[in-house]
Amino acid sequence: MDEKTATRDRILQAAMNRIKHYGYGKTTMAEIAADCDMSPGNIYRFFEAKIDIAEAMARKHYAEEQAELAAIARKKDWPADRRLREIFFKRMRDSYCMFEENAKILEVAEVLTRERPMFANEQLALERVFLSAVLEDGERAGLFAPGDHMFNAEMLQASTMKFGIPQLFSRLTLPKLERELDGVLTILLNGLYAPGAKRAQPKTRQVEDVSA
Repeated sequence: MDEKTATRDRILQAAMNRIKHYGYGKTTMAEIAADCDMSPGNIYRFFEAKIDIAEAMARKHYAEEQAELAAIARKKDWPADRRLREIFFKRMRDSYCMFEENAKILEVAEVLTRERPMFANEQLALERVFLSAVLEDGERAGLFAPGDHMFNAEMLQASTMKFGIPQLFSRLTLPKLERELDGVLTILLNGLYAPGAKRAQPKTRQVEDVSA
């Protein structure tokens, strides 16, 4: 690792630590610089604005997440529907737990959604690559009907948007979110299965109070 990369990583770690404690809105570039024993002017050599630090933090997190989800997508010994379920459930659980443990980090997600919408679009495009590959595997195995797999991957994402960062959309507990996601995925997968394909039978679910 060269010195410039090491310094960037040190800045990101300092920013993460401060934002976890004080929140994004109450964290300044000068404070991050002081935590790194740098002058405020020097930090701007690495990041032009605080939003750029926020995006770099998010990129690092999502690069790790995408690698883990893509590894699930490549599990050829699992049927495609199981892989899809595992991908969406892991993404939701990991995201939920991260924001429950570090509530102030949610501010970073909110500001990126508002000020850097193309960042989210880029992450979704990367995710569609391995989602569509799983759908193609399912078609080849006779599990899923033929279709436009990239389009279907996009619709899976649109239908499960709430579960990507659950705390942005609701105050439900994790068990209630898991129940909802299971139901949504069952409906979506039923629309993808090939006629006569062997599929897992959905559990019988009782209506629950889903208030926060």
